Amino acid sequence: MPLPAVINLDHNATTAPLPEVVEEMVRVAREAPGNPGSRHALGRRARQELESARERLATLLGARPSEVIFTSGGTESINLALRGLTAGIPRRVASLPGEHPATEETLRALEAAGTRRVTLAIDGDGRLIPARLVELPWHEIELVTLLLAHNETGVVQDVAPVVEKCREHNIPVHVDAVQAVGKIEVDFQRLGATALSLGAHKFHGPRGIGALLVREGVKLRPWLRGGHQERDRRPGTECVFLAAGMVRALELWHRDRAELTRRLTLLRDRLWEGLLTRCAPVRRIGHPEHRLPNTLNVAFPGCDGEGLLVALDLEGVCCSLGTTCASGSLEPAPILKAMQIPEELHRSCLRLSVGRDNTPEEMDAAVERIAAVVRRLRSTMPGIPPP
Repeated sequence: MPLPAVINLDHNATTAPLPEVVEEMVRVAREAPGNPGSRHALGRRARQELESARERLATLLGARPSEVIFTSGGTESINLALRGLTAGIPRRVASLPGEHPATEETLRALEAAGTRRVTLAIDGDGRLIPARLVELPWHEIELVTLLLAHNETGVVQDVAPVVEKCREHNIPVHVDAVQAVGKIEVDFQRLGATALSLGAHKFHGPRGIGALLVREGVKLRPWLRGGHQERDRRPGTECVFLAAGMVRALELWHRDRAELTRRLTLLRDRLWEGLLTRCAPVRRIGHPEHRLPNTLNVAFPGCDGEGLLVALDLEGVCCSLGTTCASGSLEPAPILKAMQIPEELHRSCLRLSVGRDNTPEEMDAAVERIAAVVRRLRSTMPGIPPP
């Protein structure tokens, strides 16, 4: 089979809806076109589909149906949690360094309103340092937010030590699981978080739909104003067919998760081993084991990341410098600075994320294309050995 002209290694940015997901959305759009808030037959049919999606999503994520709030995606879910879990402007908020822009920009807005920020310490592999938690002013902190799986490095955090501290001090804790759900097992009850955000398009669901899980009994101030949808927590007419598509996508991942995890890990490792052989010197950024099965962040010393990105696009390899939501920024990635990656390295980093449609042959072809570009760029840099 001939290789495609374009090899997609940017699945952390978005994924294409699976055919079964599209079929489910079309079915629901046709069979339940009513407003789920309407008190007639069409409304009741739409409400049945919506509540079925809510119950199924809750089961898949270890939550109660009453804990599921449908939103427009991960960004809205994060904003709703950070703005709604406290009674007003929190005095102090604790977070990991290098959070997703949806979190970072919301925290900056809170800081402008008077919130003080505390940053949790991480090590050179991007993992939380539990021993440093004793240094935090827990008596002043009113909210904690944590990224479960980092969108740029793929590093997966053990959030349990922070969640335990929050429980001791009665502090709400939000977990951003947007890059984790549909890639690794996520159980809301087992995590012990107060709230958890997710977005469908990261796991082959539709764009424009996500969810925020909020522990039962926790008061959440609505961010938007309007009707009484989602139990007065998120106004706006629910998009029933998008909710159904999101749940179907997650059901498909759960059905195939063992085989998918195995295949994605093999593809990721094949890509890394090929780069290690053909593009040396290279450096893998982030913990080698505690990471998403599909994600690589690789530094290519002697190359500029922007130059790599443009050249690889011309060669038919889609990848990114980091989170797509921050594209266009010339500043070094905050997570790489926090990990104390030398500047000459973090300016040469690429994020490579594989997906279920990639093949081993594509990994080999991608390695060849990347190696050719790296060789060309390094030829202009003295002291860098050719790959």
